[in-house]
Amino acid sequence: MKRVIRYSIIAVLLAAGVLVYISYKTSIPVTRLVTEAPELINTLKSASLDAEDIENYTVKEQKILDVLHYDLNLDLYPDRQMIKGDAVIKVVTRGIDKINLNFYDNFDIKKVTLDGAGVKYENKGSRFTIIPTGKLKDTSLVEIVYEGKPESLGFGSFTFGQKNGKSFIYTMSEPVFASTWYPCNDIPSDKALFDIKISNDSSKVSVSNGRLVSVTANGSRKTYHWQTVYPMATYLAAIYSADYKSYSDTYVSASKTKMPIVYYVTPEKLESAKDDFYIHPEAIAVFSKLFGEYPFIKEKYGVAEFLWNNGALENQTITGIGSVFISGMSMQKDLLIHELAHSWWGNAVSLADWKDLWLNEGFATYSTALYYEALTDKRALFSTMSGFKGNFDKCPLYNPDKDLFGKLVYNKGAWVLHMLRKEVGDSTFFKILRKYYSDYKYKNATTADFKNVCESVSKKKLDFFFEQWVFKGKGIIEADFSWSAVKQGENNYLLKIDISQTQDGFPFYRFPLDLKVDAPEGKSEVKTIYINNKNAHFEIKTGIMPQNVTPDPEGWLLAKFNKK
Repeated sequence: MKRVIRYSIIAVLLAAGVLVYISYKTSIPVTRLVTEAPELINTLKSASLDAEDIENYTVKEQKILDVLHYDLNLDLYPDRQMIKGDAVIKVVTRGIDKINLNFYDNFDIKKVTLDGAGVKYENKGSRFTIIPTGKLKDTSLVEIVYEGKPESLGFGSFTFGQKNGKSFIYTMSEPVFASTWYPCNDIPSDKALFDIKISNDSSKVSVSNGRLVSVTANGSRKTYHWQTVYPMATYLAAIYSADYKSYSDTYVSASKTKMPIVYYVTPEKLESAKDDFYIHPEAIAVFSKLFGEYPFIKEKYGVAEFLWNNGALENQTITGIGSVFISGMSMQKDLLIHELAHSWWGNAVSLADWKDLWLNEGFATYSTALYYEALTDKRALFSTMSGFKGNFDKCPLYNPDKDLFGKLVYNKGAWVLHMLRKEVGDSTFFKILRKYYSDYKYKNATTADFKNVCESVSKKKLDFFFEQWVFKGKGIIEADFSWSAVKQGENNYLLKIDISQTQDGFPFYRFPLDLKVDAPEGKSEVKTIYINNKNAHFEIKTGIMPQNVTPDPEGWLLAKFNKK
């Protein structure tokens, strides 16, 4: 997700009467990009942030702050395009003398209290600072009552839209826009529990994260109370309020626990949604088997239609999907699978810092390939991964700065996991994923944390792997490849291999390399060597007469080999 916000995208565009199918993630992480839509891609790029923007959004004291709970009461008034909000925030304030939050200054602030008493505050730009007169308690309650029209930044952090002449409200907060509609400590490392109460006209169905506690009618208005029992990052909080029709499915876990899967779409999309969304029970089961049980099983998984027609967004337990992608033709499967995978990678195991975004997007992208592999075989894995290839030569994967939501984070991130799998072996790789998920579920992780898990499980030092593929290396492996063979006796040949790396983005890569040796009579065999130098020479004995030698025949490496 992420895009300024992000996303996994499958677009079906009609242009000049031609059907164009695009599958990508925000600024264009591409799976199978047939035709680019320049005007769409420019829109996506124009909404991107860089590392400095995000760094300046918060102050260092916010990393000390620990919010335990948000109780949000939101009254929506679409006719006036304004909201009334009452936010009660329970926060641990040990070790600080001010409470620094994020909240945009365009609202009319009606009341601010600290533990029930009035308190001084400052609200400038996107910072909201509460200034107590004395020493703060270890734990305090902050209440902020406000009203006004939220700014809609990024791809629409708070949108008053319309569909068929009827109001349609939704939010998209990633990465740093939650504070356009509620006061919060808007950093991903400060997860909290949420109660979100949404009031709107009684004709509207209002949807949010977690489980539905109650629906209360009050004259011409209706209030939906949603509650999380699992901690959530601020950017994943979401509201949708529209003339929805809903229907549900059920996921049954291996332990026979039943969980609702709930879909919210406008009436004209209902039948199409049923044709498109059927995959979720099976997909949740696939990922639960691969990674560990679905992390929010006491709540739900949900999908809600919204009006952002550039893709989808993985808000915790309630994915938003653009109306245009609900077609009834099952063309958005990649998108739905990607967003579901974020339940594990991004929502349950959350990044500690936006510099680590590949831990969300690369993992979700590779999960799409793993899903197809689980349904069929490794041919589907390699086919899907081939669609994620690119040069990725702008910057390293970690802390990609201005390329924060570009295809580097999504597609190269997926390739790093794919190559790690080859480096450590299949069994070890899936043990790594399961331990990483188990150790950091409902918590936050850094790239260093993931690396430590990899080394702990594999019993291998992987400094070189993460340095070349994550922290320092730009681009991909590029190498000249040549071979020759000498007969040494009956059915014995000496195969000579020379590999010279030529890329500019990293001095030399270390990697395992499969070589497929083909013989004239149709026989073949695979030999594996390990590259440790920029210029490498190998001599390999084989029992077949080599007619051709193909490096990396299946597609385990992000590499280009130039045969000499």
